[in-house]
This record gives sequence, C-alpha cells and structure tokens, in this order.
Amino acid sequence: MNSKPSIGLALSGGGVRGISHLGVLKALNEVGIFPNQISGSSAGAIVGVMYCQGYSPDEVLKIVIETNYFKLMRPAISWKGLFNLDSLAELLKTYLPVDEFSALKTPLIVAATDIGKGEVVYFNQGQLIEPILASSCIPGMFEPIEYDSRYLVDGGVLNNLPVEPLKGKSDLVIGVNCNHLPELGKVRNVKNLLERAVMMNLNFNVYTRKGACDYFIEAPGLGKYGVFDLKKAPELFQAGYEQAMRVIEANPSLIQLNS
Repeated sequence: MNSKPSIGLALSGGGVRGISHLGVLKALNEVGIFPNQISGSSAGAIVGVMYCQGYSPDEVLKIVIETNYFKLMRPAISWKGLFNLDSLAELLKTYLPVDEFSALKTPLIVAATDIGKGEVVYFNQGQLIEPILASSCIPGMFEPIEYDSRYLVDGGVLNNLPVEPLKGKSDLVIGVNCNHLPELGKVRNVKNLLERAVMMNLNFNVYTRKGACDYFIEAPGLGKYGVFDLKKAPELFQAGYEQAMRVIEANPSLIQLNS
C-alpha cells in the first residue's frame, strides 16, 4: 500500500488579507487535506504559526477579530520605524505558551529578510516568537527586529511565497497568494499609484515562484483590500474558502491525495 504524499503549504504575506489563508485552510481540511509542513512570510507566518499550534481556522479568525492588535500598536519613537511590534508579541505569547518551534504540532518555516546582508533567512528551530515578529516587520512602519546577530524585517521583501524550504521536504507543494490585483481603469491619486506599484512588486515576487508549486491558490481581487482593513475579515476568510474550493473542484487529484 502506498503511503500518502507529504504536503507543504506556502503562505504569502499581505497584512489583513492573510486572513484569506484561513479560509483556504478550512477548505483543505474539509476535504481531508492537512499540510504536513507550512512555510510563511509576514501575515502568512502569523496564520501559519497559529494553525501549526493547533488552532482551527475558525478559532484563529475569532482571535484575530476579537483582539485586533492593530489598535494597540504604540509609537516606537525611533528613527527606525513608526511603530513597534510589542502588541503582537504579547498576543503571540498568549496563544503560543511555549516559545519554541519544536512545541508546534505541525512543523513551520518562517521567512524573514536580513536587511544588513540583503538576504532571506529561514527559521524552523529554536525560539519561535522573535522570528514571527521579524517576518511581520514591514520596513519603515515597524522597527527592525534584532535577533541572532541580524537586523530582520518582513520576509516578503525578498520572498513573499517561501516555497524553497519546502522543496525536497514535501512531495507536493501548494502555494497561496492573498494579493491578487483587480484591473484598474484609472489611477485616482499618487497614494493609489504608489500602493498599486508596491502590490505589483509583491506579486511579481510571488509569481516568479508559482512554477515551483504543484497547486496554486489565489482568490481574485484581494489586492483591493487595505493592509489593516480588519472590518473585512469575514469577507476575506470567505474569499479564500471559496477560491480553494474552486481549485479543489477543478483538480480532483487534490482530494485523492488522502484517499
């Protein structure tokens, strides 16, 4: 009898849009697909660590909505960034009682960017919370995280879909992007132009890795949502769920993975 293939799941960053990853996970779980390993950048790392800790997608959604740590961010009062990540750190300590990768029920890989050396760094052992904070540290908005003799920022700067650490360790890799941009008929203002340019760069970062995925899930139009627009959380969750179900229905081989 053939053993079931191991499944790796790579989750992109994208701020609150990462809530759509929870909908994807719920859809996969409903058809009997449970990742053996998850990798993530930024919001993908936050979703990933909560899921790998053992919380269900619905439980994580409830936690995110009820805590809304974005309202608790304090000014960093530093040239390094406008805010620090103390509130996120406290939130993670509440729900991750053991600050070690080894304590997770499902293995996790976290991508961050070494801003000094200009390279991607992957974490999958040792202390857990600091790498999660580093992976979520948007440059210019948050203070860089000093950890392991490095200054670290958002993993999405260089790798917003960390499939590389899953290759060779997983038989199949599913990539999930939460930043698809809808077509734009008119640029309204400079802010709109700059935001779209940043999103296009993030997506190029993802699409260069799309070919390394056996399956790719991307809910259409999520790029229209703001990075901190938590009011849209249920809508984002549902968008991820519905798109994952569409991909599953179009690829019966996915369901057969666990048969």
